[in-house]
Amino acid sequence: MLVVDPASQSVQNAFMPILEVKNLTTRFHTRAGVVHAVEDISFSLGAGQTVGIVGESGSGKSVTCYSLLGLIPQPPGKIHGGSAIFRGIADRKGVDLLASSEKELAGIRGKKISMIFQDPMTSLNPYLKISKQLTEPLEIHENISGPDALKRAIMALEEVGIPEASKRIHAYPHEFSGGMRQRVMIAMALITRPEILIADEPTTALDVTVQKQVLDLLKERQKALGLSIILITHDLAVVSESCDLVNVMYAGRIVEHAQTSELFSRPLHAYTRSLLKSIPATHQSGESLYTIPGVPPDLSQDPNHCSFTPRNTIGDPSLCMKDERPELEEISKGHFVQNCPGCVAP
Repeated sequence: MLVVDPASQSVQNAFMPILEVKNLTTRFHTRAGVVHAVEDISFSLGAGQTVGIVGESGSGKSVTCYSLLGLIPQPPGKIHGGSAIFRGIADRKGVDLLASSEKELAGIRGKKISMIFQDPMTSLNPYLKISKQLTEPLEIHENISGPDALKRAIMALEEVGIPEASKRIHAYPHEFSGGMRQRVMIAMALITRPEILIADEPTTALDVTVQKQVLDLLKERQKALGLSIILITHDLAVVSESCDLVNVMYAGRIVEHAQTSELFSRPLHAYTRSLLKSIPATHQSGESLYTIPGVPPDLSQDPNHCSFTPRNTIGDPSLCMKDERPELEEISKGHFVQNCPGCVAP
């Protein structure tokens, strides 16, 4: 059975590749055993492209991106293998993020690759004014300080729609609403004009109206700056509106990869179909909401079988692979799915 690496396929590279991740494996060595948080992940990100990583909590979405930026605490974490080649404007030959030293990564993080973390209230320092937190990246990466840095910071707030930015920049985080704090986080991430933005659940805890405002803002900034975006989320509705490609993760591995339109019109893996079925908007009024039974597997056990078998109610669990770990296989051009017969069964 032919197994193909989705990171190497031309459909992914309709956009010039700026980041190519191959066979990333990250584990945590704990007293209770080795946790296989991310296993053999491969994907690529094109210039100006948005790639979504979707899945339940604990599926390995955030660990994947933290690994790329060297943000995994070591110990207990350890990157066991793989490569992540970043080809920036200034270094088209590419640099392997996973093989870079801490000093090299420090020059990339916040400058060429920025990240929006999940909770803006805990990501922003409550003891420092917004002005200090916004100008710090400029001081570190561009050696700009004083009035020049403050001017850039005010401009960054204006670009993300903060009213009266010249006054509000001297406020503390608690003086902003949740939506405004998220805008501040976006401004902070983009103030150095990075080439890649990693957005980790950027709409979590925001109401629907503010969610749309934040997503629209990211699209506008992407167009204005030529950004490439990795969007981490558990919300498939966000994925459908924002992403060009989608990687569906379960138990630390990609179970399905496709262009967004293809994934939503023809989902193949039982887990992907279960996620789509659990969207409230797909249910009739008064109909019981579908939920995926059970809980994600214990990642301290490295399975040589299909991890989704115990929760598979949409495919045919009796056909799931019991003595072999399923691998990604290209079913149609650019559409990859784990080759477990029970999970792709109708």
